[in-house]
Amino acid sequence: MENTITINGRDLTIEEVARVARDKVTIEICPEAMKRVEASRQLVFDLAESNVPIYGFTTGVGWNKDKAVFKDFFQEYNRNLILSHCVAAEPEASEEETRAVMLVRLNALLLGATGIQPAIVTMYKELLNHGIHPVLPERGSVGEADISNCSHIGLAMIGEGEVYYKGVKVPATDALRAEGLEPIVLGPKDGLAIVSSNALAAGEGALVLQEVKELLEAADAIYGLSLEGLNGNLSPLDPKTHEVRPFPGQAYSAKKVLEYLQGSYLHSPNWKRPVQDPLSFRGTVHIHGSVRDALAYVEEYLRIHMNSSDDNPCVIVEERRMISCSNFEVTSWVIGFEMLGLALSHMSKAACHRTIKLSSPEFTKLPRFLSPADNVICFGTIQKTFTSLDTEIRHLSNPATADFFSVAGEIEDHASNAPFVVQKTRKIVDNLRYILGIEWMHAAQAVDLRTDIHLGKVTKALHELIRTEIDFYEKDRNLTIDIKKAYNLIKSGLLLKTIREAEKI
Repeated sequence: MENTITINGRDLTIEEVARVARDKVTIEICPEAMKRVEASRQLVFDLAESNVPIYGFTTGVGWNKDKAVFKDFFQEYNRNLILSHCVAAEPEASEEETRAVMLVRLNALLLGATGIQPAIVTMYKELLNHGIHPVLPERGSVGEADISNCSHIGLAMIGEGEVYYKGVKVPATDALRAEGLEPIVLGPKDGLAIVSSNALAAGEGALVLQEVKELLEAADAIYGLSLEGLNGNLSPLDPKTHEVRPFPGQAYSAKKVLEYLQGSYLHSPNWKRPVQDPLSFRGTVHIHGSVRDALAYVEEYLRIHMNSSDDNPCVIVEERRMISCSNFEVTSWVIGFEMLGLALSHMSKAACHRTIKLSSPEFTKLPRFLSPADNVICFGTIQKTFTSLDTEIRHLSNPATADFFSVAGEIEDHASNAPFVVQKTRKIVDNLRYILGIEWMHAAQAVDLRTDIHLGKVTKALHELIRTEIDFYEKDRNLTIDIKKAYNLIKSGLLLKTIREAEKI
């Protein structure tokens, strides 16, 4: 895999955002894209000589749109704009998330619809490539451009505020000096171009979508092992049933689970097996499919956003115009995240019900709570944990995008709450790592209690992996430790790596 990504403003992918954020892949800028930036900047200078009022350029912003900004004060005004918009609140975005935010904003600037000075575009690239990550508070945006958050990136660019550099929080000016970088001197429109974008929500959102993709692979595989623990039916995975109901997500999940169960004992007839399993087992691939379908929707519209301009005003170089607009409206993909959160809530509920069923002799014909002996409590109490985590998910899945105030003198009377919607979806994903980890623990215990079976190609690898960290439950122990181990196997990517390696065999 290449260690450098060249961006041009038009074809950035979710996977590339994740690579730059996680693996610190080096960024290069396409020369043609830089020419677009230079052309739009020249137009800014040309218009600066005119007397035409342009929002955020020769006028103030928000309620102050009626105040003139004269060219002799461009530097002071733009610096003041950055400082005055630094109003966000903790917690801070992680360094990975900050990298994603900066990359998404940089890519949009390369369309040449902003009018920002090329030195700032280059500064985004340099901060990423030198590992200088501005301290970025996450709260304070209503989603009509993340102005109160993105301003903190501008703060670092002008040599003020703090950054994370080599794992330590330091003054921005110290990090810039250490890497031989000069602070930016702001000019016309620069302040607004830095602060006015949806990059916080879009950058963090891209990482959340990548996490959902990875979580779905893990969930499909863990479900396969749970089926083996249950001695369940494979009939809901039959391709013919999905041909007559051609929803793409469920068909894909069914196909993958069958691949994971290749060679499993479940393919052999068993007169002890019920005709049908509970819906939490029977409908799993359909539920996972709903997550995949929701994911496809939001990914399509977020990808469009990442490769387009959300600037106001919008620079149209070929017509030599700056146009006041509302391109920071992101409702299309924000409601997609709300839909995704609801789908993940269904996925969570089904996982909890499967885990409860695995502890029930009525469904498994195994000991209660999968206990190996009468004097061992085993999984008798752990149900409180995963059901309480699911309760959190149910609460987080409630839509929040329509809850907003009219602000800035009643001018800004619509909002999307994009960052909060993304961040609560992120929390749903993290809770699901625990819930699926606990299901995995139950599935492995159930499989071990069935001594006369053989597992599928991939599910066998899953069982072996969890047993490298968590022993068969033979006597009572501190399960909080086991829960965290299972969570870490999922979050670290080791489970995903194991699945993909086993698929190749």
